[in-house]
Amino acid sequence: MINDIAEQIKKGSKAGKKEYQFNESHDQNQPANMWFQESDEGLILFIVFYTQACRWSQCLGCNLPSQMSHKHISYKAIISQIDTVFADKKVKARKKRIRKVILSNNGSILDEDTFSSMAFMYLLVHLNMHFPNLALLSIESRIEYIETSELEFIARALAENDTPTQLEIAIGFEAFDDHIRNRVFKKGLTLSRFQRFVKKMAPYKFHLKCYFMQKPVPGISDEEAVLDIKNAIDYLAEIAISYHVKINMHLNPTFAARGTALEKAFLKGRYQPPLLIDTARAAVYSKGKPVSIFIGLYDEGLAVDGGSFIRPGDEKLVEDLEEFNRTQDYSILERIIS
Repeated sequence: MINDIAEQIKKGSKAGKKEYQFNESHDQNQPANMWFQESDEGLILFIVFYTQACRWSQCLGCNLPSQMSHKHISYKAIISQIDTVFADKKVKARKKRIRKVILSNNGSILDEDTFSSMAFMYLLVHLNMHFPNLALLSIESRIEYIETSELEFIARALAENDTPTQLEIAIGFEAFDDHIRNRVFKKGLTLSRFQRFVKKMAPYKFHLKCYFMQKPVPGISDEEAVLDIKNAIDYLAEIAISYHVKINMHLNPTFAARGTALEKAFLKGRYQPPLLIDTARAAVYSKGKPVSIFIGLYDEGLAVDGGSFIRPGDEKLVEDLEEFNRTQDYSILERIIS
């Protein structure tokens, strides 16, 4: 089975025309990355665990699997990573302030073959023990690994915390346009499949986070990229109303990631990352709609030189967008685009 998964990853990377290498030299007892974010939900701890890479591994502009291993990572190593997180001085100093934790392995946390179930249970215990004011736990996963029975168990465990903790499921949507999402970007997610998933989870009142990338592929204009996000906001608003689900859009302006087709397009002058002012124009469209927005402003150091969405002179703009994330004050976005 382990060899089968490694082969899946290899085939997915080939289908996505990836040219990067996997990070086999990383210390298996250390998480891949973690950082803090500020939002209107309070202080967020974002943890990326080091595991075997995403099995899908096809998405056109994504080089996140390059930070993972091509090989299986044992439950003991993942447990050591969890211990490292909770022993971290910055985490310990903020443990009472942390209101939300986002769990990632740059793939699917709920894929039990790449993220051990035993390690996940160990992680839940530590979240309850160490973060008494945790209000929301967000778990990244492709929907094919999400099982209702598993979500019920997680929700029951979270309810035992000092502060009952709400569960949020975070999935990568990337683009709304079906041709771009599945034929060009190779996401492998249809709207009908997404809606079946929402219908299944709606009775449990779990929250939903959808990751979108602004301008995720070459060949579309900045205006078309903004329109795609607006169409996505309208669609998610309909879903939120129809199924009574709380939805957040995590809007990531796209960067040219090393080892991907986007890097090649960028180096040949056929692709430019979106302007942050256009990200503000897209995000402001959600004002008054039942979809909240968080703007991703961190490329994790994975952009090719010059291929980030943050350009020289954008410092004040980044500060304003971070302030919007903290407050959800749409007047900030309106001021940016005026």
